[in-house]
Amino acid sequence: MKITQGQFSFLPDLTDEEIGKQIEYALDNGWALAVEHTDDPHPRNAYWTMWGLPMFDLKDPAGVLMEVNACRREHPDDYVKVLAFDNRKGHETIRMFFMVQRPEYEPGFEVVRAAGRGRTVNYTLRSYATERPPGRRYRRGAEQ
Repeated sequence: MKITQGQFSFLPDLTDEEIGKQIEYALDNGWALAVEHTDDPHPRNAYWTMWGLPMFDLKDPAGVLMEVNACRREHPDDYVKVLAFDNRKGHETIRMFFMVQRPEYEPGFEVVRAAGRGRTVNYTLRSYATERPPGRRYRRGAEQ
């Protein structure tokens, strides 16, 4: 199962050249870029770990891609995404984000059903990955 979050999530994974073009587009629009990673990609997990600081003053796509690749090397089993932040008055929000790395193995989610008062049924998602401790969530084989 492939986690589908952000722009381009239903397309094949972006190549470095395609990532560079998206970074260039964001910079051409005056947006600041940031790189984040996590090993818990639950859709409501908005608190991914930021790689370094937001790149408010960086204007070279190659410099941003260098940070993306550094994060990938340091966290090879994590999800990694690039965010473009528009800090102009009236926006001040994320204008786009897209995945640039995902683990080789993605176990997916379980739908958990719970009966409540008055025959109410509640559903929630639980990531199968969270059965294992951080740092070991996306590894196959005997070391699990």
